[in-house]
Amino acid sequence: MTRQTSAPDLPVTHDAEVDQLFSAGGSLSLAIPGFHPRQSQIDMARAIADAISRQGTLLAEAGTGTGKTFAYLVPALLWGGKVIISTGTKNLQDQLFLHDIPVVRKALNVPVSVALLKGRANYVCHFHLDRTQQNGRMTAREDVGYLREISRFMKTTSTGDKAELSKVPENALIWNLVTSTRDTCLGAECAHYQDCFVMKARKEAQQADVVVVNHHLFFADVALKDTGVAELLPAANTVIFDEAHQLPDTATLFFGETVSTSQIMELCRDVLAEGLTHARDGADWAQVVTTVEKAARDLRLAFPSEGMRLAQDQIAESSPFFPALEHLKVMLQQMTETLAGQAERAETIELCRVRAIELAMQLANWTAADSKTQTDVAAKVRWSEAFSASLQLHQTPLSVAPIFSKQREGPPRSWIFTSATLAVKNDFSHYSEQLGLGGEPALTWPSPFDYAQQALLYVPTDLPQPNSPSYTDAVIDAALPVIEAAGGRAFVLCTTLRAVKRAAERLREEFAQRQHPWPLLVQGELGRTELLAQFRRAGNAVLIGSQSFWEGVDVRGDALSVVIIDKLPFAPPDDPVLAARVAEMEKRGLNGFMDHQLPEAIINLKQGAGRLIRDESDRGVLMICDPRLISKPYGKRIWQSLPPFARTRELAAVQQFLQASEAIVSPESEPR
Repeated sequence: MTRQTSAPDLPVTHDAEVDQLFSAGGSLSLAIPGFHPRQSQIDMARAIADAISRQGTLLAEAGTGTGKTFAYLVPALLWGGKVIISTGTKNLQDQLFLHDIPVVRKALNVPVSVALLKGRANYVCHFHLDRTQQNGRMTAREDVGYLREISRFMKTTSTGDKAELSKVPENALIWNLVTSTRDTCLGAECAHYQDCFVMKARKEAQQADVVVVNHHLFFADVALKDTGVAELLPAANTVIFDEAHQLPDTATLFFGETVSTSQIMELCRDVLAEGLTHARDGADWAQVVTTVEKAARDLRLAFPSEGMRLAQDQIAESSPFFPALEHLKVMLQQMTETLAGQAERAETIELCRVRAIELAMQLANWTAADSKTQTDVAAKVRWSEAFSASLQLHQTPLSVAPIFSKQREGPPRSWIFTSATLAVKNDFSHYSEQLGLGGEPALTWPSPFDYAQQALLYVPTDLPQPNSPSYTDAVIDAALPVIEAAGGRAFVLCTTLRAVKRAAERLREEFAQRQHPWPLLVQGELGRTELLAQFRRAGNAVLIGSQSFWEGVDVRGDALSVVIIDKLPFAPPDDPVLAARVAEMEKRGLNGFMDHQLPEAIINLKQGAGRLIRDESDRGVLMICDPRLISKPYGKRIWQSLPPFARTRELAAVQQFLQASEAIVSPESEPR
């Protein structure tokens, strides 16, 4: 795709109205405390209004602080017709629905109706709640109390959305027992169908002018037709993807297919419960499920250790894996036949039979000799991933562009893709090619923040290569004086969970020895939301996290003054999908590293770096420890894609910056 760094001539259709709305005396500033005009926000809103008016597509990269949410909401609410807004996370979904849209709607005084639509696992299911209360199949001790809270909640809620019940943690195991999945939903056969919260949410979405979904929901629907978006999309005039940089990964996840031994074990638990409840005399249910469970466990044990990821053609022919897989198929078939003989006795037994057939088909597809064309075969990679107690078998498309392009066919509508990180040095070609958006207009609006004054990029000297066994220890040695100069108030962002664990061990030891009072918060020891809440409350904490803290985290003010990144976030070299994609690109004469791995790493790094400066008054240090940023020829391309930080390699300059209120190094000077 042609690089675009300046806006094309835009029609004047809505320019004057946009200018007036965002002006100092306009509707937004009169209605929203603290609102003030930002030229980049006005320009972005104009471009989106233009894309909506011509039913076109726009890729819109807006630097942190541009105010992209209002920039797309204003034209969407005024001129977008039926609008679907898809966000990166459920948290952002709630933020839009509960805060941002009501604020803009009130400021504009427009009578648009808004609905929130989530995946079915977010809504309490009357049928599964009743069943859990009756049979008491609890998976954890605290579930009894949680179940009581959910029962109380059901008497007062109008939505059934579990996000409204803060007394039960979002990751509590009880939710699996009181919500439905596509496989366990009885649909119109359910006695509670008229009261079903999932159906109510879908009906509201059908009737609303603006519907807020998330990427997982959007693509799950495209793949499974199970979320209600399928009915919404034909009527939509405008589709807006916020946090659009996540789309290629999310689409890859849902346009692929995964079957796991965990799904089979879960089916076995349900078969046992339903068989004993409705057809106790129909079979020796314990024996029926035990043979399948053992076969599933044996398949997992065919992989010697957890964390292994192998493409299908990397699994040795002599491995016990293939015989174990064939045996599991036979045992699953026998259980399916038993279920078929008893299916008339209860709808839930029939549901188990259908699930068993679907799982058997997925297992068969994973090993079947392809009868498709060679092009189709080349478009997917089959691979396996072992966890401590389960094995997943994946079929992943090498490119989602053809599938996603097909979804965008049909009646004309506008498609807006926006994020702070879509381009590499203003070049959108990598992102465009991933989604089949080549040739579509793409614009960048830089952040209004003064990075040269507000922030410092620090690359320490004398660190070993990232593949060194002692690399994480060296990172902590270099980071400690920076953390001490900041008085805590730091994020340590790691590229692997192993590095998180080692960094936590080291910092615990160092803080104890040096008697530092700063709270140490570590990913995995608490939920993400609680860790962030504690970090903000403490004001001087150090938080260590991996990928889930690289984006979607907003800590403003003095609580966060340093972001330390251990390595450039290249995808792991053992990733079978990456290896297959690189091989495919190189067949076409492209460079897998420069054309795929490097742009991916840059976009990820921009997300991590974006945690530092969140407000016009924020100041801080971004410390990137990886020596490749300086030593490799591609390093320049990486740091030139970041905001224009002042830069240094001197620890003293960092300490001085953190203690003083002036910038140290000119942003024009290159790191040495």
